[in-house]
Amino acid sequence: MLLQHKVILDQDLAVLYGASTKALVQAVKRNLDRFPKDFMFQLSDKEFEILKSQFVTSKTRGGGRYTPYAFTEQGVAMLSSVPKSKQAALVNVEIIRVFVRLRAIFSSHTELAKKLVELEKKVDMQYQTVFEAIHQLMIRSEKQKRTVVHGLDIVD
Repeated sequence: MLLQHKVILDQDLAVLYGASTKALVQAVKRNLDRFPKDFMFQLSDKEFEILKSQFVTSKTRGGGRYTPYAFTEQGVAMLSSVPKSKQAALVNVEIIRVFVRLRAIFSSHTELAKKLVELEKKVDMQYQTVFEAIHQLMIRSEKQKRTVVHGLDIVD
């Protein structure tokens, strides 16, 4: 089963926090009890290959040599308790705001999708009503073509 998460990678968080990725990961590893799998996870080799194929990475300078860690919204919130700098606190506030905005956008899209489905159902019902009316008109037309001559039905 394929699960999808909205995440931020360790290297991106490190840049925001003004730290090296290595230092960030080490700080997290010293506090692993704060980061269950739904807060942070390491990408699989396959996911990492897909990620690398989407972005050009350097093999000599800064290119990923290990599978990065991905932090969910809850993981980012928990991360705020790990680094103690003022910059880390400010960055964390902004990251949480971004996640909240993303959730609002996706929620809006979900609502729009629901409304579209409802509209399609209504349109289908309207077309069904139109087709039923046409069918009724055709039946009436057939009945009107028949004439009665001496008690017998004769079709014109």
